[in-house]
Amino acid sequence: MTIKVVIAGPRGKMGSEAVKMVRQEENFQLVACIDRKNDGMSLKDIEELPDINIPIYEDTSTCFEETDADVLVDLTVPDVAYEHTKAALEHDVRPVIGTTGFTEVQLEDLKMLAKEKRLGGLIAPNFAIGAVLMMHFSKMAAKYLPDVEIIEKHHDNKRDAPSGSAVKTAELIKDSRSYKSQGHPEEKETFPGARGAEYEGMRIHSVRLPGLVAHQEVVFGGPGQTLSIKHDSYNRESFMDGIKLAIEEVMELEELIYGMENIL
Repeated sequence: MTIKVVIAGPRGKMGSEAVKMVRQEENFQLVACIDRKNDGMSLKDIEELPDINIPIYEDTSTCFEETDADVLVDLTVPDVAYEHTKAALEHDVRPVIGTTGFTEVQLEDLKMLAKEKRLGGLIAPNFAIGAVLMMHFSKMAAKYLPDVEIIEKHHDNKRDAPSGSAVKTAELIKDSRSYKSQGHPEEKETFPGARGAEYEGMRIHSVRLPGLVAHQEVVFGGPGQTLSIKHDSYNRESFMDGIKLAIEEVMELEELIYGMENIL
């Protein structure tokens, strides 16, 4: 079966890599793109994008009304990803979303809509298989080593801090350990924020620098020992295997799920 795919955000670094991946897969067909500009144009009209006659839409609903699509891959920003996802579900298109920053209310709204429609979908903070394994292993380790800090490092154009991957990791760790305040009970920050963000007693540190892509280290401490679980994405290609798997898996689901770990 050929899966017909729409990609939102084709000019971005992730989006352009996804365009390449979809074109390389025999059972995928790229049928349209959604972009905040270039309405009515084709990918071939955009510099640095493939020379193919794939239509570009600014309006999401119009795209789904005029295109026979099965899956939406959205690699944009939270401001528009929620509306894109909701429009996809309303038009019986299954969403695969690589954008973080949704509110709890938004997530519940989308889950309810997917359930009513009996449509599969996936929202993933990280599509890199290694990163998902890092989160899973961290959840396992936290049961035995509850003192933990998360250090995430990303490129300096990333808008949210901490990253969705760091937040998801912290949520998984929370499920394996009781609340534990870390550090000296009389600890005082000489410079506010020096100890990072606090979540359930653990600390999360965000680094933003040019040259980075997506990196995270989860450091556990215990009497006489430390354990570090680390993952590095050196380029956007590292996320494509996860996106490919997600596109295939949502075709078999009847609900919207959050996190790649739920389909591995």
